[in-house]
Amino acid sequence: MKLATLRANRPDGQLVVVSNDLTRCVSAGRIAPTLQAALDDWQRLSPELSALATQLDKGEIAGQPFEPTTALAPLPRAYQWIDGAGYMSHLERVRSLKGSRDAELQSVRPLIYQGGSDSLSAATDPIVIPEDDLALDFEVELAAIIGPVPMRPSREQAAAAIRLITVCNDVSLRRLVADDLQNGFGFFHSKPSTSFAPVVVTPDALGDRWRDNKLHLPIRVEVNGTLYGQPNAGVDVHFDFVDLIIEAARTRQLTAGTIIGSGTIANHHDSTLPIKEDGIGFGCIAEARTAEKVKFGKARTPFLKPGDSVRIAAIGTGNRSVFGDIRQTVVALSPRP
Repeated sequence: MKLATLRANRPDGQLVVVSNDLTRCVSAGRIAPTLQAALDDWQRLSPELSALATQLDKGEIAGQPFEPTTALAPLPRAYQWIDGAGYMSHLERVRSLKGSRDAELQSVRPLIYQGGSDSLSAATDPIVIPEDDLALDFEVELAAIIGPVPMRPSREQAAAAIRLITVCNDVSLRRLVADDLQNGFGFFHSKPSTSFAPVVVTPDALGDRWRDNKLHLPIRVEVNGTLYGQPNAGVDVHFDFVDLIIEAARTRQLTAGTIIGSGTIANHHDSTLPIKEDGIGFGCIAEARTAEKVKFGKARTPFLKPGDSVRIAAIGTGNRSVFGDIRQTVVALSPRP
């Protein structure tokens, strides 16, 4: 089952069921007005949503064209957004960045932080930066939207709580990382609004591409139309989503609608940019720059600037985008009148 949230005259939008090929959708309003409402009563409502999805895919309901540009983030505002660090190769590459600490490279328990979730960005929203020199970076991640989880859950309880999967862009302002970590309580100003693919998918609908609490698909990244990376999200995973959920619930219960981030998707390799069509590449600019420093003695790849564009998509069978594309352009904040 695939779901999305269309823009409406209310902050949380309108829940729709999307066809498997992402071409059509139908309102789910008679079942649940919003995705959060569906998550709050998932055991009762998900079979009804699934039945509606089946009718749509069989052509029993005409529906309407699905236009990703009309979609909000699946959860435009969430009760909680918890980002983790599931890929150790990402941490290993960026530990030399100013503001990072070697002590943070934990291999026994995952690192997590609580991000802002009051305003999550749509897949086609611009990335707005207040200043040009903040070292704007994208970070390609998976996101799991979960149901309620008790404090200190078992692995079985954590796995059973995973409701929906999608892709996200954890936008980062690298130049502010050091100040956040050294002079504050953690990431804050360096982590503006995270953007999400337009569609979320239930694990069962992903088939064998979802196994062992991991998504086994390449995530393709393009910057200004040029291939930047396509790491496989199921490879080199040190902490899976169950590990991240258990860590997040170590001292608290989690409510339905909590979003868990996988951390930047990264595979082990020693290549630098540019990459070939079958290359692995990178899920963020910071990694590419670190690899360049090791190989060439200095970084060559620039951070994003106004006018640059980023495309992120999980690629499935037939080169199709499984969750729809994240397509964002960088713009500068308009000056005050």
